[in-house]
Amino acid sequence: MVRATDSLLPQIAADIGVTVGAASIIVTVYAITHGSVQLIIGPVGDRFGKFLSISVACSLCALTVLACGLAQSLTALALARIAAALTAGWIIPLGMAFVGDAVPYERRQQVLGRYLTGQITGQLFGQAAGGIIGDLLGWRAVFFILAGVFALTAIALFRELAINPTTRPVLSPEQRSRGFVADYSIVLANPWARAVLLAAVVEAALMWGAFAYVGADLHLRFGLSFTLIGLIVAMFGIGGLTYAALVPRLVGRFGQTGLATLGGLLIGTAYLALAVAPAWWIAPLGVVGVGLGFYMLHNTLQTNATQMAPQARGTAVALFSSALYVGQSIGVAGGSLLIDRAGGPAIFTIAALLLPVLGFWFAARLRKRNVT
Repeated sequence: MVRATDSLLPQIAADIGVTVGAASIIVTVYAITHGSVQLIIGPVGDRFGKFLSISVACSLCALTVLACGLAQSLTALALARIAAALTAGWIIPLGMAFVGDAVPYERRQQVLGRYLTGQITGQLFGQAAGGIIGDLLGWRAVFFILAGVFALTAIALFRELAINPTTRPVLSPEQRSRGFVADYSIVLANPWARAVLLAAVVEAALMWGAFAYVGADLHLRFGLSFTLIGLIVAMFGIGGLTYAALVPRLVGRFGQTGLATLGGLLIGTAYLALAVAPAWWIAPLGVVGVGLGFYMLHNTLQTNATQMAPQARGTAVALFSSALYVGQSIGVAGGSLLIDRAGGPAIFTIAALLLPVLGFWFAARLRKRNVT
């Protein structure tokens, strides 16, 4: 649902009677709202239950996404997309926090790795599915179908909530919410939580600040068509799915410190390959390497985010998610200052040098906490 509109912008613009640039506001307002709502969802999930909050959010998504399909003007569509972001923004962070409540720490990284499969698959196929369905049935049908999926998902979630006791994990007194301000104070007063959040901002800034310009660099340096560029960039998801498939073996073989270190090194090597590539066909291999290395490092950060403040887990994971949005915004804005002056290779080289440093630094912090 998040990425489907990217492919639909020309159709939406033509149907509503605006330019593609004007129609892109529906992408911008969604991203801003989705990132901002993370700041309030954590304490609510901690207070009322994460699984219940996700179930309610999915129910509301069915309505807000349906409203997108029914919108008759750009203003109405933008408002509907804001509403969709306000409801959909709950699902992934509180899902991660629920995993933190329900799954023991020693098994959590493997489970979160499988959980990532859904995110990566959606990321990989969202744009493609939006374009295909839009071509066949029109852009409104995309939202109608997605609204139906959300409705079915909500029914399934409420059924699980009614019959499955594991959807209501028993929390110790110290794990229960103490209120909005108290929960944020608990997280931000924790030095380890601050270290994880800092790592999340830096990772997102370096990773996405470089990756956002891979397509532009391929077009400028090698003259590739946008169709081929889209296929190459989509290889990032292949790297992520490879990680998800191998995560039990990788965690068992390397542990968290090894994954942080090797993940940083792999991303750095892949970005360096993109920076110095003499031919375009190296790019698909580099993008797969970026995807695999990113999820090795990112899932390690994500796992620690679910444990950095167990007594306010929803708040902690929501803050982690917000940190990713902040970092991504900083990185893309910083890259915009370099891309016209120095080109993509300069941005890729910076990421190639600094992401391994981040991996080594975080691995060292884990060793200090006796985490292997």
